[in-house]
Amino acid sequence: MEAMKDRGLDMHCMMMLEEFEQLRPALERMQKWAFAQVKQAIDKAGLMVTACESRVKTEDSLAGKLELKGSKYAFLSDITDLVGIRVITLYSADVDKIAALVENLFTVDWEQSVDKRKNHSLDSFGYNSLHYICRIPEGAYVDPECPEVAGIRFEVQMRTTLQHIWAAIYHDTGYKSDVEVPRDYLRSLNRLAGMLELADDEFSRIRNGITDYRRKVQRMVSSGHFEDVLLDGDAFRSYLALHPFDRLNHSIAAVNQAEIHEISLFPYLEVLHEIGCKTLGDVEKMIRDFGEDAYRMAVHQIGGTDIDILTSSIGLQNLCNVAMLSKGGGVNGLEKMYEILSGPSPYNRHRAERALAQARLLGIKTE
Repeated sequence: MEAMKDRGLDMHCMMMLEEFEQLRPALERMQKWAFAQVKQAIDKAGLMVTACESRVKTEDSLAGKLELKGSKYAFLSDITDLVGIRVITLYSADVDKIAALVENLFTVDWEQSVDKRKNHSLDSFGYNSLHYICRIPEGAYVDPECPEVAGIRFEVQMRTTLQHIWAAIYHDTGYKSDVEVPRDYLRSLNRLAGMLELADDEFSRIRNGITDYRRKVQRMVSSGHFEDVLLDGDAFRSYLALHPFDRLNHSIAAVNQAEIHEISLFPYLEVLHEIGCKTLGDVEKMIRDFGEDAYRMAVHQIGGTDIDILTSSIGLQNLCNVAMLSKGGGVNGLEKMYEILSGPSPYNRHRAERALAQARLLGIKTE
């Protein structure tokens, strides 16, 4: 406290600092509770954030604020950022989603809150952030040692990662500088703010476009328009949800009355690309063209054995074997396919040679 006297604070400000120090333990307890509520709500909503943090103002920071604006505050409770929570999101749309969560958790003082995203003129850029001044709803939080702390207002800041970068740069170079920033540097800062704002908008636009594309793919797959759907990760995942290889799997399993153990077929996406499939229509054609030969190869492998458990890849694996051989891939093509699925191994060559021999024995086209 002695160090604070060097700032030239008057008696009123010094009394507020003393009150703050006495209140600090209760503020820290309240801060932890409020932060936990925000974090839990974000997790429950499944929102991705790049940072979620909170703090109680330091004595030095409060002293600096009082040095600049001490006459503005009649009481310590007039200062609305003694406790602060900050949530940083990837996308601008998520700022509004976080804001909705905060509105449901706390009582927002709308007169004191500010949306700095809307404070710029058409030809200006700068600090963008959504600041809510909040109170804990009555009865939601009780501190037996300091009941009055539940009524103290606190600040919740919400912004995107790029907005946070801008705020950090601007505060470091200008806002909190003791020296006025020359006009040329301010212009450069303004240009940088515009670039970051444009990048924020573009990231949001791209994200929305990808979301719309995924929904479109799901609709097309569900309706069976496979020819028009490119074979990418989203399309293949939606396609697998239709269990397109179940019929072949069950036919193979019936030979030994075997059970089918479900595993992920997603690793086969790269194999299908290697074979030459470009759309889901190509995969459907592969099932039609090579389903019978794939069945015969699988039966040749398990026939005469007592295997009673098969993985759900049995049908697709043999479809890929037949398709690769029919396109002239031979042993090298099969070996590469097995490396994609299982990683490099000397066994892959032996496995490929055996599969080729089986295909020739069964009279399956191999070139």
